[in-house]
Amino acid sequence: MLNDLIFCLNATVPIFFLILLGMFLRKIQLVDDAFTARLNTLVFRVCLPALLFHDMYRTDYRTNWNTAYVVYCALATLASILICTGVSYLLKDRSVQGEFIQTSYRSSATILGIAVVQNLYHNVGMAPLMVIGAVPIYNIAAVIILEMYRPDRGKMDAMLLRKTLHGILTNPIILSILLGFAWSLLCLPLPTIGDTTVDYVGRCATPLGIIAMGASFQWEKARQSAVPALVSTFIKLFGLCALFLPLGVHLGFRNDLLVAALVMCGSSTTISCFVMAKGMGHKGDLTISTVMLTTLLSAFSLTFWLFILKSHGWI
Repeated sequence: MLNDLIFCLNATVPIFFLILLGMFLRKIQLVDDAFTARLNTLVFRVCLPALLFHDMYRTDYRTNWNTAYVVYCALATLASILICTGVSYLLKDRSVQGEFIQTSYRSSATILGIAVVQNLYHNVGMAPLMVIGAVPIYNIAAVIILEMYRPDRGKMDAMLLRKTLHGILTNPIILSILLGFAWSLLCLPLPTIGDTTVDYVGRCATPLGIIAMGASFQWEKARQSAVPALVSTFIKLFGLCALFLPLGVHLGFRNDLLVAALVMCGSSTTISCFVMAKGMGHKGDLTISTVMLTTLLSAFSLTFWLFILKSHGWI
């Protein structure tokens, strides 16, 4: 299990260091609020859509299909969103509802999920099926939630409903997912030049988003959101795993399927949460705090869950 801990630390600690780099760059005044805001906009409108499109269009939706597992991942994700939404109504500060819901359910499933499975089994196994079942719902639900629970939202009427629907349908995240999915299903070719260009742009999303997040971090605002951040962190790393991993075991999922489900339920909150929250009019302070906490603690929580699964012979 020491090897598992080291692997998890190798996956999470670099993210934490990039956050610190962003904080340092702000401290020495190499970046300011205006630069950080433009950087967030660039990542939200260009880099992140390119990353999602690239992942979607390169996914083979016909190979190694397992309907039961995809349905399990999709339903577990939807149930997680509903649970987190219900808990959000217990918050005193309703302006952070959207951020709280997103940070509580949305995992680093694509990168970390495939990496963990590949590390344990020396191939990606069925991890892509988890990505197919969960990640599109992650992103689409995030857009809907962040649009519906905007801090500046007013009373829901016909005009606000139309504005909300327009914001959802024209969101670059939604459009990139739909385009990538259609591209894959239609087996459309993408020249090497185009593929490489999109790949380069998409790779910028994570490091730039993390640095921007660190540059946006302010201790005073983080302290104000400490309680909801701790609750969100507990739900993300332990609560959802305790609910949905036993269900996966009961349904007969084992080995790489169960490990992928673990990452879906209990890995650190994805950096994309901050990019989307800031890009859609939220403050982002709760998101930063939760990303930092889950990133720091997930190496130990994932190792704990792997030990539980391994000691019962399920992986």
